[in-house]
Amino acid sequence: MPDRSDLVVEVPAKVNLALCVGPRRADGYHELATLFQAVSLYDEVALSARDDGQIRLAMTGEGSETLACDQTNLAMRAAVLMRERAEAPPGLGADIRIDKHVPMAGGMAGGSADAAAVLVGCNALWGLGLSLDQLAALGAELGSDVSFLVYGGNALGTGRGEKLAPQPAGGQLEWVFATAPRGLSTPLVYRTFDDMAAQGRIRPNVELPDEALRDLCSGEAQRVAPWLRNDLQAAALELYPELATTLEAGRSAGALAAIVSGSGPTCAFLATDAAAADRLAEQLPGLSSEVRDVRRAHGPVPGPQARVDG
Repeated sequence: MPDRSDLVVEVPAKVNLALCVGPRRADGYHELATLFQAVSLYDEVALSARDDGQIRLAMTGEGSETLACDQTNLAMRAAVLMRERAEAPPGLGADIRIDKHVPMAGGMAGGSADAAAVLVGCNALWGLGLSLDQLAALGAELGSDVSFLVYGGNALGTGRGEKLAPQPAGGQLEWVFATAPRGLSTPLVYRTFDDMAAQGRIRPNVELPDEALRDLCSGEAQRVAPWLRNDLQAAALELYPELATTLEAGRSAGALAAIVSGSGPTCAFLATDAAAADRLAEQLPGLSSEVRDVRRAHGPVPGPQARVDG
């Protein structure tokens, strides 16, 4: 076992620049075409090696008091899966401590980010030597967002989002994220999407034009803004109508574009530049009662970054 008393992994959140959702498949998943972007909101995961085979998880930070630290937690499942698939000696274990800053249940993949960080961290902590592609393949078993967040940057996800194709990551987009007072359940948002599709109120469609993909990856806010798309937004607004007020408040305060992030309820605002984003972040809390907190970020950023601590 490597002589490392502690490893710390910083892992980013994500935003979907485009989330195109098709009909529900026979396996219960939806066909997707989604352009992920990693953004500079980070959870921090610290790992210490154990030699008794135990894997223990503790969490602090935003919303951590509501999260289980057992086998139902995605980060715990990531560590167990890593040890099993890598055929690591059974005595390998870890103490895992997660300090959460990414909004919880906010459509920014905080739980998936933690799982990606654990995969990267355990690989280094236990000296397993798996490649980034191998780690991403393990991540795909846990969830599409996990696989992407192993890489970071920009990537196109197809299938249920787990088939990833890295995309150009030039330029820098300036974001403002507005969190909401309550969360939204991703499964419930998808069920509502299906109900609305069955009623003919929305039309599932996974087509993402080549022109859209080029502009979304350009890193130029003026080219990106017209193509921002979230097919789950209508379902999120059906369940949480007050989010429409937040989206409109951001637009009126100068955002180039505004969308619900993933399954919500966090709202994402694209700004012209850093100064405009700073102004927007300052104004937003006073413009909508559904803004609990505001976070500034930029993207794209790299995936999990590990460092030795101690």
